[in-house]
Amino acid sequence: MNKPVLPMSSLSLKLPTADRKIENYRLAASRTFPARLEGTLNRVAFSAAHVVADPLADNDPWLTSAIDWDRTIAFREHVWNLGLGVAEAMDTAQRGMGLDWKTSLELIQRSVRAAKAHGNALVFSGAGTDHLAVEDAKSIDDVIRAYEEQISAVEKAGGRIILMASRALAKIGRNADDYAKVYGRVLSQVREPVIIHWLGDMFDPALAAYWGTADLDKAMDTAVAIINAHAAKIDGVKVSLLDKQREIDMRRRLVPAVKMYTGDDFNYAELIAGDAQGFSHALLGIFDAIAPAASYALSRLAAGDEAGFHDVLGPTVPLSRHIFKAPTRFYKTGVVFMAYLNGHQDHFTMVGGQESARSTLHLAELFRLADKAGLLANPELATRRMKAMLATRGFEA
Repeated sequence: MNKPVLPMSSLSLKLPTADRKIENYRLAASRTFPARLEGTLNRVAFSAAHVVADPLADNDPWLTSAIDWDRTIAFREHVWNLGLGVAEAMDTAQRGMGLDWKTSLELIQRSVRAAKAHGNALVFSGAGTDHLAVEDAKSIDDVIRAYEEQISAVEKAGGRIILMASRALAKIGRNADDYAKVYGRVLSQVREPVIIHWLGDMFDPALAAYWGTADLDKAMDTAVAIINAHAAKIDGVKVSLLDKQREIDMRRRLVPAVKMYTGDDFNYAELIAGDAQGFSHALLGIFDAIAPAASYALSRLAAGDEAGFHDVLGPTVPLSRHIFKAPTRFYKTGVVFMAYLNGHQDHFTMVGGQESARSTLHLAELFRLADKAGLLANPELATRRMKAMLATRGFEA
């Protein structure tokens, strides 16, 4: 299965190009991936899942979020069916970028309940400090209390923790000792081992100089020291720096009990495959957009078919690099557009009005790359929806 049976599709549409022209784009033959996991996995893989906005809510999208809870949970069930875990209420869900803590907690509570009903499916949820306004954080103790409040709420809901990076800590944390104090105090209290998330400033500019320094080598020294010192309380660490060598270097410095979860949406295929000295597990925003292909590729890797793994996952990397191109923080627009093209929601509306964060040319190139990677689940539907989007932006497709 999974091999194109024809060199090209009969479907075509007009797409704008970078030189301000219109091309007649003909789709490639589609690939078909299983809707459920076939076989087993030998990597732990999370999809950082998006939320589906409610397009009919009478709200002000720049100020308040409105969520279609049924479609949002249905998407998570789709991910779980594929054998992937859900990393809940993370930056892919527009956490702190349109989704506030109150709504995030409701999302976490609903997701944890749905996971239990889905055979105790895998879900970890983000706990941070985003209910504490950065300007109101006056001391390290303020940051600790904010973390404790969110951790308590997630654990009360029955959830496992992803310890998110803190904008407040980035602002007031001066050195390695400040970070060691915060993480030491917080980790000493968690019920179950957590995933530490190191989110780079390309994803969130407010997190510049995290770990108390702008020097990434020194930042890594601090992070590794804290993580290894508290290894019994840590399931793993997700690194989102878009720098594969730094991830590999850090992976090799972690104590064996601590997993490395790649957050590198540019180089995930080779990092997951690994080398003679180890490999990365996965916690990726792109696994929202490519979940069926990711599941199938990972099942091939577990079956010892590394060539099959790369055959499926390799062609998805150009799409991911496009979706996550600078300004990287706007990647959520591409992820949600993929969900729209693939029928997981009936509209291209986002929390915070973020559907406007990428250009028409960007979305046209996304369509081309998704098609070339065989990621359009229903090419006829995707083509109709691409044409509809172009029409709203002034293009006859």
